[in-house]
Amino acid sequence: MKILLIEDEKPAASRLQKLISELLPEAQILSPLDSIQTAVDWFMQHQAPDLIFCDIQLADGLSFEIFEKVKVSSPIIFTTAYDQYAIKAFKLNSIDYLLKPIDPKELETSIQKFKRLQIKPMVDIQQLQELLQPKPKEYKSRFMVKIGEKILAIQASEASFFVSEERVTFLQTMAGKRFILDYTLDQLEALLDPKQFFRLSRKYIAAIESIAEIHTYSNSRLKIRLKDCSDNDILVSREKVMAMKEWLDGK
Repeated sequence: MKILLIEDEKPAASRLQKLISELLPEAQILSPLDSIQTAVDWFMQHQAPDLIFCDIQLADGLSFEIFEKVKVSSPIIFTTAYDQYAIKAFKLNSIDYLLKPIDPKELETSIQKFKRLQIKPMVDIQQLQELLQPKPKEYKSRFMVKIGEKILAIQASEASFFVSEERVTFLQTMAGKRFILDYTLDQLEALLDPKQFFRLSRKYIAAIESIAEIHTYSNSRLKIRLKDCSDNDILVSREKVMAMKEWLDGK
């Protein structure tokens, strides 16, 4: 039986070799490959091994790039430091996974599983990519507001700005209507899409469409006038000026 290791950390590779040799003394453990490119080159020049132990995160990228470039039919046991709950999905398309540092008993269980199955599944690269890609954050899209006995849904896209007055937070719409919200501005800042809304000051969060005028002000600050807003003293601090300019530029 030929076993290939794909691992860029020499101590981890040496320890894994030792553990495998103790469990499978008859196995031929090939010299470890330490990068995506060396692995691709190896697979293009050699026959597939009987079993692969593959670390997910290599120095030059994620190892599933290897399987995008070359067709590999060998069963794979992944070794990884990724969270064990997220990694469970890998088991659908691989023999098993081992969390680092590798536990000898878990390694033995994985090898026994390989012996029982004696199959050579293809790695589902698309599923691995989707799992490892960070999921885009979802921002609040609507707010429920109460008007008398009625409850209405106000879309976040309808909001012109949010203002805190005497510890009460208001949402003002593009149409000039105001509604009380059960959120603080700090909470709203975390919930709103930062591409659409900006925290101007301790009192205001504004949508980009609500900006009517911007003026330079003393001490390198900016003075903002919002549409349908009677407050003429909205100041952006010097520390926030650069961030606001980048926000306006769409960066």
